[in-house]
Amino acid sequence: MRLHVVDHPLVAHKLTTLRDERTDSPTFRRLADELVTLLAYEATRDVRTEQVDVRTPVAPTTGVRLSYPRPLVVPILRAGLGMLDGMVRLLPTAEVGFLGMVRDEDTLQAQTYATRMPEDLSGRQVYVVDPMLATGGTLIAAIRLLIDRGADDVTALCLLAAPEGVELMERELAGQPVTVVTGAIDERLNEHGFIVPGLGDAGDRLYGTVG
Repeated sequence: MRLHVVDHPLVAHKLTTLRDERTDSPTFRRLADELVTLLAYEATRDVRTEQVDVRTPVAPTTGVRLSYPRPLVVPILRAGLGMLDGMVRLLPTAEVGFLGMVRDEDTLQAQTYATRMPEDLSGRQVYVVDPMLATGGTLIAAIRLLIDRGADDVTALCLLAAPEGVELMERELAGQPVTVVTGAIDERLNEHGFIVPGLGDAGDRLYGTVG
């Protein structure tokens, strides 16, 4: 597994505002969207392309376009939906799948409750988006599902990560074609499995608390 922490002043600036408890949901959604696009530039550095000939108004030239099969973007519901627009803005021709996973707050284990994506992902580059890499259980389960379906290059984009989650992913996904791109690695997890200092519950801050 490869890990890439995006060290950029604009990333740090937007993260700071996302962390602030006074930031309301509309502002939080907008900044998360902007931050995802910044992270996506780094995450897609190795996106697969093919050569194509085009003619400009002046002369013929050679360029590149995304190759087939198209990349697949997979938000983990529900919080990952807040990162989807930022990804497809950068990869407008990508296909989109959905993966519903929930973490049991007692055991901290991830359970899958819905999938909507191709059964066969052979040869596909897949970009999984989930705001928080906390314990790592949810992302590990999601990535294993994608690899089991044939994905041969999986990149996870997370706004924030905890060292415990990163360590578990490195151990459980050793030797797998996986990259994690994140805006920062925070101090630790607390006793409830939340990232410290973190930014709170990303889903609640994106969409409000659902009772």
